Amino acid sequence: MSASATKPPLTLSSANPDRVHPRSQAKRRSIVDAATRHFAEHGYEDARVADIALALGIAKGSIFQHFGSKDALFLEVYKRAVRSFSKYLDVPPEVREAGFFEVLRYWLIRTEHMVHEDWIPYRIYLLGNYGTDLALKREINRFLISEDPYGRVEFVRFGLQRRELRNELEIELIVSIIDWMVERFQDALLTAELDPGLFRRQGELPEKKEARIQQFLSVLERAIGAERPAFAAKRVQRSERR
Repeated sequence: MSASATKPPLTLSSANPDRVHPRSQAKRRSIVDAATRHFAEHGYEDARVADIALALGIAKGSIFQHFGSKDALFLEVYKRAVRSFSKYLDVPPEVREAGFFEVLRYWLIRTEHMVHEDWIPYRIYLLGNYGTDLALKREINRFLISEDPYGRVEFVRFGLQRRELRNELEIELIVSIIDWMVERFQDALLTAELDPGLFRRQGELPEKKEARIQQFLSVLERAIGAERPAFAAKRVQRSERR
C-alpha cells in the first residue's frame, strides 16, 4: 500500500472564490493558469509549488494562502481541465439523432483531434486519474460523482429513452460501466497520442484504430445494449428448433 494512505485529509482553502475580492479572484486564476502548465509539463510528483511561485514572481506562501496545499491546487487545476471538456451529448444534431452508440463512436474517433487541439487539459486529466496518490484521487472521485462534468447520467437517460439500452439495468450501473469501460478505453487512446508506443506500435494505420473502436463498441453494445428485434427473433427460432 502506498505511504499516501497515512496522509492527513486533503487541505482545501477556506476562502469561497465567489465571495473573495475581484483582485484576489484574478490572482487565483493566474496561479491556476501557471500551475496547469507546470503540472502538465512536469507531472504531479515532480511539480514544485516553489517553481510555480517563481514563474509568477510571488511568494510560495501566497499560493498556500489561496489553496492550502499542493493537493488542493492540483484539484482546482483538474476541475478546470475537465470542466473545459464537452459533455457526451454536445455533438452535432445528426450524430445525436443516430443514437447512443454513434455518440460514443463520435467521441472515440475524435480523441486524436481533441488532443492535437489542446494537449494540456488532457494531460491534466490523465495525471488526475493515474498520476496522483490515494487521498487526492478520492477527492477527484467525489468531484466527478457530485458534479458529473461529462453529463454521463443525462447521456444514459438519453440511451434509455431511445430504447437502445437494457432497461432492466439500473442507471447507476450503466453509468459505472461507461466510467469503467468507455472512459478507460478513451484514456488508452489519449495516452497513445500523448505517449506514442506505450499502448500500441508507433505508426499504426488509422483504419486499424477505427477497427479497434468498432470492436470495442460491439462488445459494449452486447453488454448494455437493448436486444435488437432481429436478434430476438433468431433466438426464438433457435429455441423452437430444439
